[in-house]
Amino acid sequence: MTTDALFSISQKSKPETVTITFDGKDLTVPAGISVAAALLVGGVHEFRSSVVGRVPRAPYCMMGVCFECLVEIDGVPARQSCLVPVKEGMAVRRQIGAAHLNEGSFGEEL
Repeated sequence: MTTDALFSISQKSKPETVTITFDGKDLTVPAGISVAAALLVGGVHEFRSSVVGRVPRAPYCMMGVCFECLVEIDGVPARQSCLVPVKEGMAVRRQIGAAHLNEGSFGEEL
């Protein structure tokens, strides 16, 4: 886990960017920030829905405590997007309800 600030945006006149997708939509976001920060910068307001009632949820603490920022990243469900640095070409999807984990999806190095 990194200890660098993942929510800061470079003060350079033209910051470096990466392109990710969220639910199939391309987002060009600053490089070096967390997935949660990138989605917020990209205008995403609903990251997942709750298990009970399917209520829309979004990041709350931005430090890995609340689990409100869970999304699917590159096919792996239930990832805390506030703790994962954004990478070029990353595919992120909204998580609807509880994650459906397949055998072998635990502990894989990303």
